[in-house]
Order: sequence, then structure tokens, then C-alpha cells
Amino acid sequence: MAIESQVSTPLGPPACEKDAKALEFIEEMTRNTDAVQERLLAEILSRNAETEYLRRFRLKGATDRDTFKANVPVVTYEDLQPEIQRIANGDRSPILSSHPISEFLTSSGTSAGERKLMPTIHEELDRRQKLYSLLMPVMNLYVPGLDKGKGLYFLFVKAETKTPGGLLARPVLTSYYRSEHFKTRPYDPYNVYTSPNEAILCVDSFQSMYTQMLCGLIMREEVLRVGAVFASGLLRAIRFLQLNWQQLAHDISTGTLNPKITEPSLREVISKLVKPNTQLSEFITKECSEDNWEGIITRIWPNTKFLDVIVTGAMAQYIPTLDYYSAGLPLSCTMYASSECYFGLNLKPMSTPSEVTYTIMPNMAYFEFLPHEPNAPALSRDSPPRLVDLADVEVGKEYELIITTYAGLNRYRVGDILQVTGFYNAAPQFRFIRRKNVLLSIDSDKTDEAELQKAIENATALIKEFNTSVVEYTSYADTKSIPGHYVIYWELLVKDPANSPTDDVLNQCCLAMEESLNTVYRQGRVADNSIGPLEIRVVKNGTFEELMDYAISRGASINQYKVPRCVNFTPIMELLDSRVVSVHFSPAAPHWTPERRR
Repeated sequence: MAIESQVSTPLGPPACEKDAKALEFIEEMTRNTDAVQERLLAEILSRNAETEYLRRFRLKGATDRDTFKANVPVVTYEDLQPEIQRIANGDRSPILSSHPISEFLTSSGTSAGERKLMPTIHEELDRRQKLYSLLMPVMNLYVPGLDKGKGLYFLFVKAETKTPGGLLARPVLTSYYRSEHFKTRPYDPYNVYTSPNEAILCVDSFQSMYTQMLCGLIMREEVLRVGAVFASGLLRAIRFLQLNWQQLAHDISTGTLNPKITEPSLREVISKLVKPNTQLSEFITKECSEDNWEGIITRIWPNTKFLDVIVTGAMAQYIPTLDYYSAGLPLSCTMYASSECYFGLNLKPMSTPSEVTYTIMPNMAYFEFLPHEPNAPALSRDSPPRLVDLADVEVGKEYELIITTYAGLNRYRVGDILQVTGFYNAAPQFRFIRRKNVLLSIDSDKTDEAELQKAIENATALIKEFNTSVVEYTSYADTKSIPGHYVIYWELLVKDPANSPTDDVLNQCCLAMEESLNTVYRQGRVADNSIGPLEIRVVKNGTFEELMDYAISRGASINQYKVPRCVNFTPIMELLDSRVVSVHFSPAAPHWTPERRR
């Protein structure tokens, strides 16, 4: 439990009466974390007692934590796949949940390499909506006056698919945007978007992006915040503006709408917004025709107070590029959520990215935490792990997140590693560390996403003096050569082509990355000769844009798309390799001594 020195002060004065109720709710939930969790688990177990899944564990009507923990196993997606497949195939019996499964939410296509189907029930929309309703009341404590303007948010839906049994399968954000909760949301002066619903709900990604950008340009002086779900989505919007500003300026100059906007309801609503405005068209032409796009966000949307995007975890590598395009505007990460469950929110949304912490709301699901010990043996059914309750985690420790939901996920391993940074009242606050997965391995080495990200950051320090940064990257374990070696693909932003990094400097970047990797990797390079020199392949500008287009063409969600930090799918490899402009290898072996062996 929290000790006195870790308990934060009350959140602050609300901006309006509605906000006051939201802030009171946060106080109530965070003060009574353990009691809320105990009640919630009892409710889930009582409701789902007669499901096929829970009956297997002979709880005999018990709804207490001890019985639950003693009898119900910790599971992964693979463990539940047979039950999920039966539901997807049309079995409507109460397998996981006593309430009917209303649809499946598809996880990000690049999480662990496969698109998972997460069962959900209709009332989960209410729970997600409740968390959304808390975000602006908290933001209003830090950024006053957001009711005096609008938010330019690039939000998208994806075409839905159906399972063999007829249930919808779609990303969680598509589910939310298509729901009545979103489409008929009450007017809130603190949360007005420049984009009409028709633009957000258009499944054609070009038409959707074009009209959202057009609305943002027309209302440029009303825009107080710019955002997308992930940082990569906002950068995609900037790239879209670079490619399409001439047509956008033409539409604004003439008061007409691009003939490529063909969706009837979208064309109707946008046509009413577009009026001839030569002055605005000339302004856009002047700003966008310049070679230097530094600060373009604040130049076009001068009243922007912050960018609302996720820049934690793997998204952290976008921060320098966002800073470049926004002239260093504050970056706000407001909430922590996944397809499986919405978890919590950031009570200090204007904190710097490295200090972002999320307070898990105890009303969202039943949460348990598996102490994360990287070298611990794998879990087995014979030796069940000791999980810690939400209120009992310890500051400074890392845990793997385990959830039990109303929709029928019981003690499910989400795969996220979190670190406890403190408490707000009795509710712990967590820093998102990484997804629990190994990205690269040649021999006995195992490199995860956080380690690769750190190595990239250390290497890019060498190219800073050349006013160059890494815009995007991915990796590949090349095992075709003997010994195998790590291949890192870099797309660079060279701000001064006359002073770009030399081949020698980029070779040194390879070595800098190797010096940053773990001792097992370095032993493989130095002593065992089981790993070859690390290679950096620099690709043409726009390559990762093409990679995203390819993923979307294969069914990835534009909202949830994250550049895969490791690739091994042949068409993607061929695309990347066809765009390589230079190749660099580590010129020496990294430092390693036997004393550092673990």
C-alpha cells in the first residue's frame, strides 16, 4: 500500500460543474482502490459463474480473491484460442461470458506478429466511454481555455470484417467511433473537433485524411490542439500535407472540393464548409512551398498549445521529429488502453514524455501484477506464480500486467511491462516500459524493444552534430549469413544535405549500437564469434510511409498501426532492401570481458 510520502495532493479546481463530478469520481476510485477491486472481481465471478470456462475450475459459487487465485490459472492468448475460435465460428453458448459476445476487437497487427481477436460485450462501451469522459476534466486543470477553440485530431476507422459465425471483427477505435456513444455524443465546448463525423467515419483513408486536413486548414486559427492516436499517425498527417498541399490550397482558393472525394455524405458536408479564400490559399502555398518545414505545425496552426499523441514505449523515438515539426510544443499522453481493456489515465498530462505515468482506474477491470524478473524461469501450471493485487504493488518494481474482464478474459497476460513510480491516493501510478517480447536473436542473445531503442538513441548521438536524426527504424535478424548478424534499417532526416554524416560516422553508429547491447550479445560478437558485425542500411526518404501503406493494404488499422521494430516477412524485406541507398558495418568488435558475464 502507499505510504504517506507517496500520496499526491488533490487534483485541483475544476473548470466547470461537469468537470467537478469527473474529478470527484477519480478521487473516489483512487481512494478506495482495493475495495473497488474486490467488489468488481466478485461481480465478474458472480455474473460469469455458469460460463463453461469458469465451471472448469470448480469455484462452487465462490467470488473471493483467494479462491479465484488458487483455482483459476494465468493464461495467454494461445491458451484461450480454442474458445475464441469457437465463438468466432458461431457458438453462442456462454463459453467465456454470460453476456453475449457483441463483437471481436482486433489487436494491433504488429503486436507479436499476429492479429488477435479479443472478445467484448456491449456494456464495455460504457466503461470505455467513462474513461474518455475523465480526460478533458484533467486536461482542463493544466491547459485553460480549451473551450475557446477546437482540436484538430486525425482519427480514422477501418473497414470491418466478419468472423465465420457472423460477429464483427474490428479495431477497438473503429468500434468506438462507429458507436452511438461517439456519433451522438453531447456537445462539449471543451472537446470540439475540426473534423465532422463523416470525415472520421469514411473508410477510404485518402478521403478521410484529405477532408480532415482540409477542415483543419480552413479552421486553422481556431485550432488549440493537434493530435492523433499515436505519434506516427500525426507524422503521417504531416507527410500527407507535404504531398497534397497544392490540391488543398486549390480547393480553398476556388471554394471547390477535390473530385477524389467521392463518398456522398462526406462530399455533401465538406462542400458546405469550403468557401473561396484566396488569402488562406496564398498563406498555405507560401508556408508549404518552402524547403524548410521546421515548426510547420505552429506556423500553420499558430494557437496550438500542445500535441495530443502517445509518445511512450516504442513511440518515444518519434519525439525528435515531432519537436522539429512543432517547434518543441508540449507533448501530451492522456491515457493507457489496449484492445483487451482500457486501463487508466495520465493525471499529469503535460508532463514530459520521459516522466509520463498512468494511474490505473480500478473500475475498468480486475488487475493483478506478475513481478517481472527477466531471468526467471517460464511460468508453468504446476508452479503457479504469486500475483500482486493493484493496491499492493511496490514502488520501483516492474510487473507484467494481468487482467480479468467482464467479457470473459480471466487472469489474462496482456504482455505489457510496467514500472510503479508512485501512488495517487491508494492507486498506483505506472510507467509503461515495453511489450514483453524479444525482437532480435541470432544465437543465445535476446534483444528486446527497449534495449534496441536505447541502442538507437546512443548511436544517433553521433549524427546530431551533422543536424541529422533517425526518422524511423526497424530491424532484422539476418541468419542467412554465417555467422548471422543484426540488420538495422534507418530512414534519416538530413536537415543540411551539404553537411550529411560521412560513411565513417555511420560505421561508428553501428559500433555505438553494439556497445549499447547486452553482455550476451557482446560475448557472441567477441568471444564466441556466433554473431557477425551489426549492419545499418540507410533507406530512401518515404520508405516507411510505403511500409505503412503496404500494411494498411493488407488489413492493418491506420489508427493502430505501429512500425514493426523487427521484420521478417519477405515482401516487407524486399520493399526495404529495394530502397537502400547506403550500407554500413561495425568497424570493430564491441567491448566485452568475462567478468561482465551473467
